[in-house]
Amino acid sequence: MTYDARAGAGSGGCGVAKMSDTPESRGYKRIATEEAWATPELVQLYTQILDTRSINDPGFYSLWGFFGKSPTPRAKDLIDRIQDMGERRLNDMDATGIDMQLLLLTAPGVQVFDPPTATALAVSTNDQLAEIIRKHPTRYQGLAAFAPQAPQAAAREIERAVTQLGLKGAVVNSHTQGEYLDDEKFWDIFAAAEALDVPVYIHPNSPSPQMVEPFLSRCLDAAIYGFAAETGLHALRLIVSGVFDRFPNLKIVLGHLGEGLPYWLYRIDFMHAGIVRSNRSPGALPLRKKPSEYLRDNFYFTTSGMPWEPSISLVQRLFGHDKVMYAMDYPYEYVKEEVDMMDNLPITPQQKKMFFQSNAERIFKLP
Repeated sequence: MTYDARAGAGSGGCGVAKMSDTPESRGYKRIATEEAWATPELVQLYTQILDTRSINDPGFYSLWGFFGKSPTPRAKDLIDRIQDMGERRLNDMDATGIDMQLLLLTAPGVQVFDPPTATALAVSTNDQLAEIIRKHPTRYQGLAAFAPQAPQAAAREIERAVTQLGLKGAVVNSHTQGEYLDDEKFWDIFAAAEALDVPVYIHPNSPSPQMVEPFLSRCLDAAIYGFAAETGLHALRLIVSGVFDRFPNLKIVLGHLGEGLPYWLYRIDFMHAGIVRSNRSPGALPLRKKPSEYLRDNFYFTTSGMPWEPSISLVQRLFGHDKVMYAMDYPYEYVKEEVDMMDNLPITPQQKKMFFQSNAERIFKLP
């Protein structure tokens, strides 16, 4: 989660896209696949937590502390944008040439609350998201929030959100009060997603209370490094725990070009094999495939916050052009120049359409 005002977000926009910039003229729609939103109710609850210090999560206070009792103009602008699902957001999309946003409930979602509260908030949030999409079906689609704190209720809510509300998968903001979904008590969630054939997007959260302290003192806990370290850890925990041997058709989406994991493929495979051979830990069991093969077979990747051609090209080369999708990470990053850079990637027209449009349509089953 970062905020970049280079686009003029603090002053109301980043210029107007050229009139000739249409899906027909360019040959593809631009679908942005990790775009944040929040309900006013959740923002109010986060503010109450800030005021009362009612939870023991240093990462939360670092993540949302910018919106304290005296928020800066830029913080106020961000909070306004993340809640606005009407003309302001649509105008921002038009100004940057974005045709559709896939909406994800911002971190930490409902995951900092007690199970009954979190479950009720997930239901309410998904109902509100479905209503937003009904009003603007060609501009917005979305993923369902759920409360991992209550795994069976979470599985039921994912099923309801997909089959009754028309949402296109589910989003989890990584750890839930220090717990990760590799614990089998959470696997009803994966069973539901696999049965519905919808992806689970693992969006970053600040590092858990168990790991956050060394990040905080140098302000490394958020988008600069902590998000990737924490979310990459979550993905690796899923792999080495055997989640994908149990759920071979489960689809996981990672933002930020895989949270650093693509760079580590060789070393992960090599070291995991040695750990298993030496029987060092009951938590690292033999798998049917190499860890890198699960990343190739079960994972998809978006470019949120990483509009950098060398990294994008690496991930496309490692996993295939059919596994990588565009994302802006609005409103935390709202920069027209980044869209221009993505338009100029050194790929074929067919690959560019996959990158911006058809991969997202296939993976999320967009209309």
